[in-house]
Amino acid sequence: MLPSSTPQSLHQSPDSAGFFGAYGGVFVPPGLEGPLAEIRQAYEIVSRSHDFIEELRRIRRHFQGRPTPVYHAARLSKKLGMTQIYLKREDLNHTGAHKLNHCMGEGLLARYMGKKKLIAETGAGQHGVALATAAAYFGLECDIYMGEVDIAKQAPNVARMKILGARVIPATHGLRTLKEAVDTALMAYMQDPVDQIYCIGSVVGPHPFPMMVRDFQQVVGMEAREQIIEMTGNLPDIVTACVGGGSNAIGLFAGFIDDPVELHGVEPLGKGTMVGEHSATMTYGREGVIHGFRCYLLQDEKGEPSPVHSIASGLDYPGVGPEHCHLKDTGRVQYLTATDMEAVEAFYVLSRNEGIIPALESAHAVAHAMRLARQTPGVARTVLVNLSGRGDKDMDYMIEHHGIGDNFGI
Repeated sequence: MLPSSTPQSLHQSPDSAGFFGAYGGVFVPPGLEGPLAEIRQAYEIVSRSHDFIEELRRIRRHFQGRPTPVYHAARLSKKLGMTQIYLKREDLNHTGAHKLNHCMGEGLLARYMGKKKLIAETGAGQHGVALATAAAYFGLECDIYMGEVDIAKQAPNVARMKILGARVIPATHGLRTLKEAVDTALMAYMQDPVDQIYCIGSVVGPHPFPMMVRDFQQVVGMEAREQIIEMTGNLPDIVTACVGGGSNAIGLFAGFIDDPVELHGVEPLGKGTMVGEHSATMTYGREGVIHGFRCYLLQDEKGEPSPVHSIASGLDYPGVGPEHCHLKDTGRVQYLTATDMEAVEAFYVLSRNEGIIPALESAHAVAHAMRLARQTPGVARTVLVNLSGRGDKDMDYMIEHHGIGDNFGI
């Protein structure tokens, strides 16, 4: 859905074949080409429909609680130096993360297409909770595929999905995390593309998913741009967000893509630079194909996806959204990294200093903002962070492995 205020550069991509420069496209078995074409055609119609757009706006306002605010983290900023850190509070979006922005759009599209069931993968569980919420709202069935490792790690979100009426189906092969959940969900979709619609959880997958999810998520950046200018009188100097598949980042960046501001995507460096210890696709990957699209990909000599790791379940994916790949190649966005321990520190520091417990995914972007402030304590600048989700889902894991945070502070 592209309202008139959409930046001009977003109107120019992807091309008709679904490519953002060299990345994207449709690389799927013949049995999926027809269903994807059906989704693409339906989206092209409804994204120009006044009734569809007005209903989505009503849902966002009265059900999701949009717009979410931008918050000045004044106490944290003062402790770090002269850099002023602002947070786009997507953790206050209904269900606790940015994921509902595209899930309600996908659910509305499914209703328009006459589908009976929503299916998807999830890593940290936030997309699964959001899609289960959308299914309940629209009266549809819902199957969520999730790696066994993540099911154990994200028990609160698993319970939420089940309470909302979704079936949580474990992915039991390979590393049993996000990649395997996508594999399993795609296989299930191929078995019944007529009654089901696959609602992918990020700006990844074959065309039209990267475009659709970006369009639904751009509300984050458009709100944030208006809010930060109202609050400060100026554009921020740096806009930053975590990047796994990249939906929350592309949503925030969309609002500033044509502005003279720095855009920073923050990838998970995990435990270190060795293969299997991180998920820093932009930093260490090379061009490849995964899950029906071309992107930067962490892969072995044979082109098979490499094992990946991140403390944040929503970031441990070997690929990345094709639009991010194009933005890297053009130099419009800088892609940097944060380690597991930097994210852990940010998790506790933000909690103790601002009363906001962030998702571990979002904590990577907070960690980067903290690093920027520490590097230049005497320089005054404004950094806007997408706080893409809240940390309720991570609390049991964090307490078990890191305690209540008494060893972290500034």
